[in-house]
Amino acid sequence: MAQKIKYASNVQRAPAVVVVLFILPAFALFAAVLLYPMASALGYSLFEWRGGANLVRFNWFENFVVLFTEQPYVEQMPRAFLHNIAIFAGTLVLQNSLGLFLAVQLHKLGRMRRLFQVLYTTPYLVSPLVVGYLWTLLLSPSFGPVNAALEWLGLESLAVSWLGEPTTALPVLILVSVWQWIGFPVLLYGAALGAIPPELSDAASVDGADGWRRFRHVTLPLLTPVIGTVSILTFIGGMETFTLPYAFGGATGSPAGATDVLSLLFFRVSFQSGASNALGVSSALATLLFLFILGGALLGRRMIRAQEERLS
Repeated sequence: MAQKIKYASNVQRAPAVVVVLFILPAFALFAAVLLYPMASALGYSLFEWRGGANLVRFNWFENFVVLFTEQPYVEQMPRAFLHNIAIFAGTLVLQNSLGLFLAVQLHKLGRMRRLFQVLYTTPYLVSPLVVGYLWTLLLSPSFGPVNAALEWLGLESLAVSWLGEPTTALPVLILVSVWQWIGFPVLLYGAALGAIPPELSDAASVDGADGWRRFRHVTLPLLTPVIGTVSILTFIGGMETFTLPYAFGGATGSPAGATDVLSLLFFRVSFQSGASNALGVSSALATLLFLFILGGALLGRRMIRAQEERLS
């Protein structure tokens, strides 16, 4: 017994050099892919770039002032920001509610559960660009099967140009985003439901609780950490979305800017504006977007943690 205790204590005390060697490759990749680009963007945002190393001037926060005082940023940035918020809010409500509902229903199935999980998760394994172009064809007013089906059912009034009307383009984008990513919360909620001891629900049933009350007072509180994780990841994805709006409306967020988002505005400023200080202004925009996402994620995590403590 003494030898086993001594062996266990030796295993727990790994040399610092070994720990560093294991951490170093992952940290180097993390620094090269994330930390360095973020630090570079922050540095670039504090300079005015005029086309060469000899034409760089430190200008403090003037690039940030430009975003809030000059055209076209004064008009386009608030509109794009509101579209990001709308995408996040719509996706959050639909993904959380529908994903949880599907996960609960699949949890009740037997051998068919895995098949439906695969079917629901397949779309988010496909590139968002491919998904965007696929739905562009499906929703085409000329030859798209969606409008053809509506006309066949006698609903010609609903057969509109879904991606060509400013009033329908953004809702369609939200619905397609939910369709693509619904499998992710289904998997997370399904795993969380499988980890809940069935004895808790059985005990509540013995006490007279019906199905809804068991779900409301037993299952749902235990899913709070997973709901928080899905909500935070949805917030991050909604604020940094680029590929799907680009596939639907191009770099300008057509039609009439109805699908414009902050990432598209960043793309236009960086690569299409032709402005002499495009690097500085686009870096300032990227920095603002990063700070907002970071602050929102930290705030959301704090709120979820407070809710977990209240329920515990």
